[in-house]
Amino acid sequence: MNIIAVDIGNTNITIALYLKDEEQFIKSVSGRSRAKLTNLFKSAWDKIPAAKSSKEGKRDGVIVVCSVKPDWTQLVREIVKDNLNEKVHIIGQDIPLPMTLWVDEPEKVGTDRVVSAAAAYAVVKNAVVVADIGTAVTIDLVDDSGIFLGGAICPGLEIGALALEEHTSQLPKVKIAQPKAPYGKNTTDAIKCGLYYSAIATVQELIRRYAENLGKWPHTVLTGSAAEIIKDDCEFIDSYVPNLVVKGIVLAYKKNIEEKMEQVI
Repeated sequence: MNIIAVDIGNTNITIALYLKDEEQFIKSVSGRSRAKLTNLFKSAWDKIPAAKSSKEGKRDGVIVVCSVKPDWTQLVREIVKDNLNEKVHIIGQDIPLPMTLWVDEPEKVGTDRVVSAAAAYAVVKNAVVVADIGTAVTIDLVDDSGIFLGGAICPGLEIGALALEEHTSQLPKVKIAQPKAPYGKNTTDAIKCGLYYSAIATVQELIRRYAENLGKWPHTVLTGSAAEIIKDDCEFIDSYVPNLVVKGIVLAYKKNIEEKMEQVI
């Protein structure tokens, strides 16, 4: 199966190419750069072979999108239609969510959270927590039966840094990085320590409380664009999986195809 999986986030758009279920590349670009996005889509689509049954040389592939930003979703639709003469398949609209949600408002849960949780559960096949460290930090829980129970949403590291700069009179904007010590000897380092260790502590505390609720410590997965910054100090994490969302996108599409085939049979 040939799939271009597209993860539209709040800051970047990540595009992953899978040929015959094998990952070829995963690349991220800003959604503000239409030219770079167009080139990346063209490059990925050109690598997909033509369908053997197509006399017109139509390529044997699909483009599947998971998005939290509607205006960038429309941008991707336009790029794909104008340059590839194809349509995109949106998870949550054209493709059902890959797992059951036991929450108050299922339609308002970010599809990126759901597909990540589904991808993690598909491997663990047991209770699992997914901590996604990105523009926002989301920490979600799936139970033993593979049901999405909900989670927590917190400001991301960059948002925290920006908030301190914008809402104080003297604190500077800092570049997020792993601090050299747990305490800063100057204002910049003190902010780095505060943001860095508060993120780690938040993730650890929420997982602990989820474990108390479950009656056991769940397998925990760390992912997200900023996860690499904090992962070395997250000894309580079982797995670090970059780009978990794109893996969940592929899973959601395949599951939908399998279920349709079962209905036919």
